[in-house]
Amino acid sequence: MSKEGIAKPTADQLAWQDLELGMFCHFGMNTFTGKEWGDGGESPQAFAPSQFDARQWVRVAKRAGFRYLILTAKHHDGFCLWPTKTTDHSVASSSWRNGKGDVVGEVAEACREEGILFGLYLSPWDRHEPKYADKAAYDDLYAEQLTELLTSYGPLVEVWFDGAGSEGREYDWRRIIGLVEKYQPHAMRFNMGVPTIRWVGNEDGIAPYPCWNRAESARASMFTPDMLTWLPETPLWVPAECDVPIRPKSWFWREGEESIIFSREELLHIYYSSVGHGCNLLMNLAPDNRGLIPDADADAAIGFLDEVRRRFAKPLATVSGEGQLHEIQFAKETAVDHIVLMERIEHGELVRSYTLEAVLEDGSLSMLVEGSAIGHKKIDRFPAVKAAALRLRITDCVGNPDLREMSAYFAGIDNN
Repeated sequence: MSKEGIAKPTADQLAWQDLELGMFCHFGMNTFTGKEWGDGGESPQAFAPSQFDARQWVRVAKRAGFRYLILTAKHHDGFCLWPTKTTDHSVASSSWRNGKGDVVGEVAEACREEGILFGLYLSPWDRHEPKYADKAAYDDLYAEQLTELLTSYGPLVEVWFDGAGSEGREYDWRRIIGLVEKYQPHAMRFNMGVPTIRWVGNEDGIAPYPCWNRAESARASMFTPDMLTWLPETPLWVPAECDVPIRPKSWFWREGEESIIFSREELLHIYYSSVGHGCNLLMNLAPDNRGLIPDADADAAIGFLDEVRRRFAKPLATVSGEGQLHEIQFAKETAVDHIVLMERIEHGELVRSYTLEAVLEDGSLSMLVEGSAIGHKKIDRFPAVKAAALRLRITDCVGNPDLREMSAYFAGIDNN
């Protein structure tokens, strides 16, 4: 952390970090060709969902507990899921809805109806567009596509700029970010140009620990270890988002892959390693070639997040406040196996190290956890212990730390 001063989030970043759970939907030409990255030569007629139902997607998201949904409006193959004026490589050239369909519009409307926040992914890299070879011409086209999306589909929670395929390419980021700031000033900007959130650096849904909210760079893509050079006006506070497909390594649906869906225990490990490390989790559930989220994927997400709610719905006790010593006292000896810590990050990320001890019935102390970052949220799990109290000592900090929450839980699981 080489810059001076304590980084602090904006009100929009605070609200975004409280969302914690988002659902990614990779849907488009690749859904019908079986590819992960189309080459841009696919016919628009290949796009033919037979039972497309955006409300089904959003109902799955809501039932599972995701709070926002991000749709791939255009992936690297350049096929646009809205009737753009910039190219004929879009849904308007397909037979779906007799060429009158608008996937982006239907998903946006379904999200509004169900109270799910909506965001969009617009790939900078475009393998179909002939103008891509002409930087100035493509910058104009991309700005026009982005403007269409920013002005036509209601409030956006996030705009996702994917660095894959753009290694070494310089886009007109000041112009691009300026459009987002003009038309969707409250939307988070993912990882490129002047980001307000960053990529965690992998597609496994796993954040390192500690994963500080203050950052000056992030990995550009899966295909280079190089760190992005953000524009100098990028804020100091750039929290991380952890993206992961529920079918490992498969962002788009492919037939016959139901057996590779992450198990509940694997999904819980992802949760503890993302949300539990203070980051947002963006989990991909890819609609199939019918235009529906498959039951197997929906059931896996719902079952996993139902278990998260079972574990964390009702704390045994909660305290909050300023200072370096915090204690939860139980009315009687109580079994506990989780602690959830949160800082009031509007003041910045002040805690640098802490210890958690159990105060046993005889007054002796048992060390449970040693940690560093707390930030938005830190979830610690440990073998169940019967305690009269839990004592948190902040052993290193900047300024006067302020806990938003210290909550104890007993999930009744094997944390060995």
